[in-house]
Amino acid sequence: MKDIKIFACPTAEEFTKEICDYLKEEPGKINFVKFKNDNNFVQILETVREKDVYLVQTCMPPINERIMELLITIDAAKRASAKNINVVLPYFPYSRSDKKDQPRIPITAKLMAQLLEAAGATRVITCDLHNPAIQAYFNNINCDRLTGEYVLEKYFLEKKIEDMVIIATDAGSAKKAYKYSQFFKCPIAMVDKRREGNKDKAISTTIIGDVKDKNTIIFDDEISTGGTLMETVNVLDKYGAKSIYAAATHGILVGEAIERIKNSPIKELVVTNTVPVPEEKRIKKLKVLSIAPMFAEAIKRIHEERPLGEIFRI
Repeated sequence: MKDIKIFACPTAEEFTKEICDYLKEEPGKINFVKFKNDNNFVQILETVREKDVYLVQTCMPPINERIMELLITIDAAKRASAKNINVVLPYFPYSRSDKKDQPRIPITAKLMAQLLEAAGATRVITCDLHNPAIQAYFNNINCDRLTGEYVLEKYFLEKKIEDMVIIATDAGSAKKAYKYSQFFKCPIAMVDKRREGNKDKAISTTIIGDVKDKNTIIFDDEISTGGTLMETVNVLDKYGAKSIYAAATHGILVGEAIERIKNSPIKELVVTNTVPVPEEKRIKKLKVLSIAPMFAEAIKRIHEERPLGEIFRI
């Protein structure tokens, strides 16, 4: 493609290479240095003047380090006279801090949008935001939201699972579960959460729907520590589910997540590579699917000024 350059920020090299292989492009040359005083330095090693630049960054911990690397790289591209600076963020940082639901707290997802815009980004491409309203946090630039839904659907469709039931982890996720049930043409069931005494923690106690001797699949946007997932899994196991699968676009998998999954009745957990999953976390029960081709197709269509909607069923 003419006048396009794709650069990988640290930790995003593998994801960027997949994008570039799909587009038959070479990754751009860029140098990142960490000085002894803990300051970051970025130098783009080739001309980007009047070119469409795509900067790919992951949210692999430490997240604040990833953010600073990205902001500095955006500034470098801006000062190198790039025509457009497109930021590719497969997982949007601080996306769960999307509302002011307690006194005296920030809305950090909005702050992130403002920082990206102020640094010089002209477009953001991301995937499965915790709250789709985050797209509106950008004042003057576009935020394109892709979804891992179709990658996950294709995977489970090819497994040809019989007697399938889609599980909603709570009432809030029922709408998403219903969409999956429509695709697979199967019923749904919902976990009922109750509060225990005066404690502020919701406890999964029972299930609404029939899961006995059924193959169940839990779909979610992300799995972090796996606490909520394990509550749901325990209820399904209690009520006689034949097998339990789980799937999420973003496999954050921090804290005790891997150990919990390893020791649980889950048959398989499927995530995409929006967040890099290191080898030490890739247990037998974990399947990582690549969503990089979808991002590559999105980049191609944006560059060619074609609609994005068609890529979701490719």
